Amino acid sequence: MIACKTAIPTDDLLMIIPCIDLLEGKVVQLIQGREKAIEGEAPEVMLERFSAFPVIQVIDLDQALGKGSNLSLVREIASRARTRIGGGVRSVERAIELLECGAEKVIVGTSAYAEDGPDYAFLEELRSRAGAEKVLIALDTRAGHIVIKGWQETTRWTAEELIAKFEPYCGGFLCTYVDKEGMLQGTDMEWYRRLRSTTDHEITAAGGISSLDEIRELQQLQVHAALGMAVYTGHLSLEALALMQHEKPDYKPGSFVT
Repeated sequence: MIACKTAIPTDDLLMIIPCIDLLEGKVVQLIQGREKAIEGEAPEVMLERFSAFPVIQVIDLDQALGKGSNLSLVREIASRARTRIGGGVRSVERAIELLECGAEKVIVGTSAYAEDGPDYAFLEELRSRAGAEKVLIALDTRAGHIVIKGWQETTRWTAEELIAKFEPYCGGFLCTYVDKEGMLQGTDMEWYRRLRSTTDHEITAAGGISSLDEIRELQQLQVHAALGMAVYTGHLSLEALALMQHEKPDYKPGSFVT
């Protein structure tokens, strides 16, 4: 059993974060970043449906895949809600552009990595210009290894190997369990326990989360839950999630699942 570090990672403790993924100008949900499963309603409709939640996660899938951009939609969403925005942030200039659009935090994936590990030159410049607290680094993992370039390329590293090296350059981590992303089959709670034991930084879990019990377990670990397919299919009720978002967590600061 793994003991978790005693950190309160953010002022917005234990957020439930709905996701808006954009592909070819439309709101979609993909299975493992590859197969489109659902086409959602217009972004303004989804923003209204998600209005009970403090933060929305927005991913520009076209930008992530190097096939275009949804910047105009991203700008509109960021002007209307607190957002964490990512997808194809390949330069410091792009990160700054998203922050200037109104993003509260920018999510950086591929550009954070070099051939031998973290891209320290990129990360140093990003920290200098944006501030570490504005940056979330993606530790998206499939079959135990970090995946980059729109989840199309597998690296040799595990999230556990690199997470501490990234800590000085970010305010937290977006950790997607790609193996079950979009499949409504549950996530890997042991992975999140390992990550929580390794860092005091904020962690947001994504990928396969499909039950209120899983969200409660993540709360015990002091890990946010980012939800996509489960809310778009109605597998999890937005009303029930909104009530949970405003409940007091069933733990005392400093006490954790072990």
